[in-house]
Amino acid sequence: MGKTKGVAEEIGTLYIISTPIGNLKDVTHRSLELLSDVDLIAAEDTRRTGILLKHYEIKTPLSSFNSYNQVKKSDRLIARLKVGYDLALVSDAGTPGVSDPLYYLVKAALDASVPVVSLPGPSAVLVALTVSGLPVNRFVFEGFLPRKKGRKKLIEELAQEKRTIVLFESPHRIVKTLNELYQVMGDRTAVLARELTKIHEEVIRGTLGSLAIEAEEQKLKGEITLVISGAPKTRNRGN
Repeated sequence: MGKTKGVAEEIGTLYIISTPIGNLKDVTHRSLELLSDVDLIAAEDTRRTGILLKHYEIKTPLSSFNSYNQVKKSDRLIARLKVGYDLALVSDAGTPGVSDPLYYLVKAALDASVPVVSLPGPSAVLVALTVSGLPVNRFVFEGFLPRKKGRKKLIEELAQEKRTIVLFESPHRIVKTLNELYQVMGDRTAVLARELTKIHEEVIRGTLGSLAIEAEEQKLKGEITLVISGAPKTRNRGN
């Protein structure tokens, strides 16, 4: 780094930085160094990111970058990068681009010949997969299911998926989602992980049916990751 800002010949770098999904200690030394060294941090939620920065006494300025302003903000951020400013992009939690804005800015940066560097780090998807006890060598991630349009069709498509399935869901809709999945997929093996890496972390193993009952009884709270076994393989019938 250490570039002279405003010199057209010097192009900044866009850093994609993963942040903790709960426990603030789950961040790499390299990530903290870059968050301190860059000129600006584009954050999905400046309040959430501000907690992390305050904890590690990082004074770098923050600018909001989310699904509502990504088109307008991207042009401004690319303009800064092109005159030598280094920029970090972070999400609410975890790896940027997983159910939050990323593609638009990265594509714009690459189109402008701006270097893009991604730092590895926390991901609720991988944490849930590795504790699930389900096959992790092949999986499909669908994020949040559509609330209305296309929801039923997607669930029906996922019912045919043979790879392990990973979904995100809110505590307000988890009971409805589990019941709908159960009705279409049957009583598949499934794992519900909530509040991962936090004080109240909980991993509940069972089936779609049993998890639906437990979720309704417990009135679950917190961020939820759902891992579902893939469709059973069909055997070829010989003569």
